[in-house]
Amino acid sequence: MRSAFGSRRETAPQIREIDKRTFFRRLDAMLATYAAAMEPPAEQMPGRRTIMERHAAYPGFRAFVAGRRRDVAGFVYGFHGESGQWWHDVVFAALTQTGGAAHAREWMGDAYEVAELHVHPDSQGQGLGRRLITTLCAERPERTVVLSTLDAQTPARNLYRSLGMTDLLTGFRFPGGGPLYAVMGARLPLTSRRS
Repeated sequence: MRSAFGSRRETAPQIREIDKRTFFRRLDAMLATYAAAMEPPAEQMPGRRTIMERHAAYPGFRAFVAGRRRDVAGFVYGFHGESGQWWHDVVFAALTQTGGAAHAREWMGDAYEVAELHVHPDSQGQGLGRRLITTLCAERPERTVVLSTLDAQTPARNLYRSLGMTDLLTGFRFPGGGPLYAVMGARLPLTSRRS
């Protein structure tokens, strides 16, 4: 059976920027892609929706989707991180504890935070994640880009490393429990180390 996203021989899904109104309109489709890629417990999905809705109000918010028609093969969004945002404050405190206040300010003082990047399993392994994150981060005025990802040897982690990102924190557990994460960062603009 053919997936909604077609075969690998077809043209790659088109990436386009969406405004906040379209972001809310496409949220169900993006959450479906998130669920397919991450396989979270069903009870986490209402909270994920609330978090994503809150993120759309943050400064510097930008979102991109890739797909055909109504399907979302992948999506990415981010915003300018600042004090008072939960993820920013938690990571800033952890970086201060491990490397000092100057280290935390160097990475988080003028950072673009990639909040979500997900590619539907039917579209993985085709470079779509790379296209999405580099499109999002292109021409950003911030000094750094930061994100968190599972602390494991995953395709996503390999992608981030290939874009010049390094581990800022490893084995990190966010408040409230859950799996171990790595927080990664790079100076902007991103540089590809792909051969």
